[in-house]
Amino acid sequence: MDLTTINTRGLVLLGCGKMGSALLEGWLAQGVDAAAVYVIDPKPSDWLLAQGVHVNAVLPDAPALVLIAVKPQMMGDALPALQGFGDDTVYLSIAAGTPIAAFEAAFGPSARIIRSMPNTPAAIGMGITAIVGNALTRDSDMDLAEALLRAVGEVVRLNDEEDIDAVTGVSGSGPAYVFHLIETMAAAGQAQGLSAELAMKLAKATVAGAGQLAMQAEDSPSQLRVNVTSPNGTTQAALEVLMDEDRGFPKLVGEAVAAATNRGRELRG
Repeated sequence: MDLTTINTRGLVLLGCGKMGSALLEGWLAQGVDAAAVYVIDPKPSDWLLAQGVHVNAVLPDAPALVLIAVKPQMMGDALPALQGFGDDTVYLSIAAGTPIAAFEAAFGPSARIIRSMPNTPAAIGMGITAIVGNALTRDSDMDLAEALLRAVGEVVRLNDEEDIDAVTGVSGSGPAYVFHLIETMAAAGQAQGLSAELAMKLAKATVAGAGQLAMQAEDSPSQLRVNVTSPNGTTQAALEVLMDEDRGFPKLVGEAVAAATNRGRELRG
């Protein structure tokens, strides 16, 4: 990451909850000068106060970037504090459900705005974030946003803001699907006679290990599934249930992702 612009002009972080804290921790570890970071947060944590950054202080006149990390319902009260920086400041939002048009209305038609959709594994540096900019956003703005967001995981670029809702359905809401899978696997193991503690340990480790294998293996997930499925064996018996067209994963997960995507469109208006 080229830190010169950030360390010279400053970076403003609006909101320092779990995601904001994870980002800030990553930035500082990568060499962002704590003295160049200005955090606005109504209830700063002890951890934040110990980082050496400016907290609820007077902001720089034209920071290089403002990152908006507050919940959508807090936007109305929070955004006025970010107005008046001028056209050289880039605005980057990680707030779910708030479209670029809302920020253009708040900051003016000449504002350079990037919207992103991270997911909760970002809290441990294993997230994936999709980004898309408005018409005024420059390539250098996107590069800067991507570099900052890589502090918490992978970054992908979208060509159309409309795709954000589908991204939300797959990766934004997706961790909850996996957590529920762990819950249900553990409950099923317990139903077969395992202790609750052992069943949960097996479910967590299996999902985590399979995910890492899918990321690192040269084979596709489909091939990995085939590799572990012996003809007429235990895995095949299970997959005949899970892959059933009427009641299995293809139908349920498809409906779940569609429901999340559609709800995102409804919230956007």
